[in-house]
Amino acid sequence: MDSSTTNDPKMEQDCSHMVKELLPQVDQLVASGQLPAALDQLHALEKKTRAAADLWSTTQLLERIVDICAHAQEWVMLEQQVAAMAKKHAQLKQAITKMVQKAMTYLDQAAEPTRTELIDGLRKVTEGKMFVEVEYARLTRMRANIYEQQGQINKAADLLQEVQVETSMDRREKTDFILEQMRLCLAKRDFIRMAIISRKINQKYFEHEGTEDLKLRYFELMIQYDVHEENYLEVSRHYYAIYTMPSIKADASKWPSMLQNMVLYLVMAPYGNEQVDMLHRIQQDHNLETLPHSCQLVKIFTTMELTRWSVVEQNADKQVLRDRVIEHNVRVIAKYYLRATIQQLTRLLELSADEVETFISKAVVSGTIYARIDRPAGIVTFAQPREGEEQLNAWASDVNKLLSLVEKTTHLISKEEIVNKIARAI
Repeated sequence: MDSSTTNDPKMEQDCSHMVKELLPQVDQLVASGQLPAALDQLHALEKKTRAAADLWSTTQLLERIVDICAHAQEWVMLEQQVAAMAKKHAQLKQAITKMVQKAMTYLDQAAEPTRTELIDGLRKVTEGKMFVEVEYARLTRMRANIYEQQGQINKAADLLQEVQVETSMDRREKTDFILEQMRLCLAKRDFIRMAIISRKINQKYFEHEGTEDLKLRYFELMIQYDVHEENYLEVSRHYYAIYTMPSIKADASKWPSMLQNMVLYLVMAPYGNEQVDMLHRIQQDHNLETLPHSCQLVKIFTTMELTRWSVVEQNADKQVLRDRVIEHNVRVIAKYYLRATIQQLTRLLELSADEVETFISKAVVSGTIYARIDRPAGIVTFAQPREGEEQLNAWASDVNKLLSLVEKTTHLISKEEIVNKIARAI
């Protein structure tokens, strides 16, 4: 870590020669089983190096204290030593960082529950200190994993959400950490917080080389969230993002399911410009031809023809998809019919009269079609009435067309008469 970020004082005296002389003596004491005596000597010299602001010497001594305790399997002593050294007056911040990092390398050697207690102890040492915020985040993630293994998902999610990942962490590790927060929020079914956390990830980062694994995890998590929120257009976009990944497109066992899900959720999305545009773009994909059901779905929703639900239901047994098929049929009818009776519509849409009114009303509210229902007469009008000026312009256009036809007809008649006169004269 850069010393400019830790504000450590400048070195007043070089104590490295004393450290080099002491360490072999300490090793001899440890080998003979005199652990307390070895630690006492290290503590005495550490006090001098700390007062002299000798970073290298202080770091060497603190790391050796950690090594001695760990090699002796004295985990409680290790926790106590780290906590005590970190609280020393004018302790060098970089030395604390190195000491904590050294202690973390021995965590996997400790058995449970000692390992958990050591993690908790190190978390207390690093909590609230900016210069060890990365180590605190890593330790918190370890503790959250333990909670999750114990089945305490809520505790794991709450603990990990307390950590605010700052810029001092490597960007890949930071993204990985946020993805873990998102995953635990989903496991806890805290969808609101999950959506908030997901905004911390900039998707442009996934354009960098070596980020495909993170990109895949991100979109898989977003798919789970948007399926719950019924944002089907977003779900389809997520599947498209996965489908276009080089590793997925190159794997014949993976891309068909991605393309199939992309099509399914796209046709389940509400009708709109973006949905229609995406449908036509997918229709140009040659891989679609290898998936008959998906190809049929895309063709149905890109062709202005009535479709029977019985033809589509084999693709998915979903109420939402049935509604989209009916809405498609309503748009087709509104395009080709100026007026239709309710009885005609019930037959064309295969619905009851009440359902017909419901779907037409939804289409009108969404702005997809224009319609007016005359209940006493049982007639639905799809032709939108024109305003006065618009109607006059239409009439004027019709009159101009009529006059043009009359003029053209007169010209043709005159031409025929001249031809006949010439023929008789000959």
